[in-house]
Parts: sequence; C-alpha cells; structure tokens
Amino acid sequence: MATKKQAALVAGNRQSAYTARNRAALIKAGQEVLAEIGPSATIEQLAAHAQVSPTTIYKYFDNKDLLFIEALGQMWHSWVPWAFAQTSTTDEFEAAITVSRRIFRVKETHPHFAQVLHNTIKEMPDFFVHADEETAKKVLARLASVGEITSEDFEDRFRLWSSMFIGLMAAVHVTEELSPEQADDALCIALTVWGVTPARAKKIISRPVALPLRAIH
Repeated sequence: MATKKQAALVAGNRQSAYTARNRAALIKAGQEVLAEIGPSATIEQLAAHAQVSPTTIYKYFDNKDLLFIEALGQMWHSWVPWAFAQTSTTDEFEAAITVSRRIFRVKETHPHFAQVLHNTIKEMPDFFVHADEETAKKVLARLASVGEITSEDFEDRFRLWSSMFIGLMAAVHVTEELSPEQADDALCIALTVWGVTPARAKKIISRPVALPLRAIH
C-alpha cells in the first residue's frame, strides 16, 4: 500500500507533467502567433490561438512578452546547434561564420523560423543582441584568447560586429533589401572588425553553404 508520502509524490509528479504540457502548448502557440502576426499580437489574439483564456496564460507567464521571448528562444536554441552540426570544417572561426551565413538562408531550410525572424528582428531587437552574446560572443572570445582573431578592444569590436550582423539579418529577412549572397559580401567586409585579412575573409565567404532540408514546426 502506498504511503501518504508516496501518494503525494505521485500527485506532485502528475501536476508537474500537467504544468509542463500546458506550458509547452502555450510556447508552441506563441511560436505560431509570432510567425502569423508577430510580437504586436494582443494577449486576446494569443489566447484565441491557444484556445485558452488570457487568465490561463497569466498562470504560466507574467505577460505575453515573456511568453514570446521564451517561444523565440526555444526556436533559436534549436536552430543554432543544428546549424553548427551541418558544418564540416574543423576551423572554429570558419564554422561560426558559416552558421552566420546559414541564418541568411534560413528561409530555404526552416521557413517557419524565417517567418518568425521576419516578424521579430525589428520589434524584439534586445532578444537578438542577447542571443548573440550567448552564442557568438563566447566563440569569438575563445578565438581571440588564442590569437585566432584580434583581442584588442574586444568588447567594442563585438558590439560593432553584433550591430552589423543583426542589421544584415534585418536586411535579408525584414526589408529584403539584400539577398543571402549580397549579405555574404557585406559579411566579408565586416570580418575586418576581427582583424581578418581580405584574402582570408574572401576564402571563408567563398565556400559553398550546404543546405540540407529540415523544418522547425
């Protein structure tokens, strides 16, 4: 016979699983709303899409912005490891740049994510600044520490690099002023921020970017 302690543990596990399922369902709905409407969507629109009441959303998130940040964050953190896994080079710097180039082509491999980017880059810029600090900055700092790229004025160089990269993302995915290939050319120039020679930058950017199909739902 189960003791009261065991019964309470089972009940707690069930409640945790229930909470996790509901939270995951809201995050999925948030991703769909970001793709269809963008972060300007109201809490009522979000609730209608999730087929719940606004009160239910507030049980799991303090506000819709936090839900959208979590929804976008999960997509971003799913895409980045995938992008690195598709890169065969053993050169860490080249791998990082190739991942940057993949984001210009995400419409071809992850169309749903591309639509989310289209709707969020301009309206949620702080997310992308923070995401760049979480991923790219760690890689670049490690490369700078071993002399692969310049380490002088690293913080200033990173801020400039991040601004240029996010600007290129916006030019490809929001305004569509640039094609992925044109963004590559601009990225080639931007690499000088890290003391990369024009010859090396051109060599990195000239490599083909393989685009295996896989979609984030």
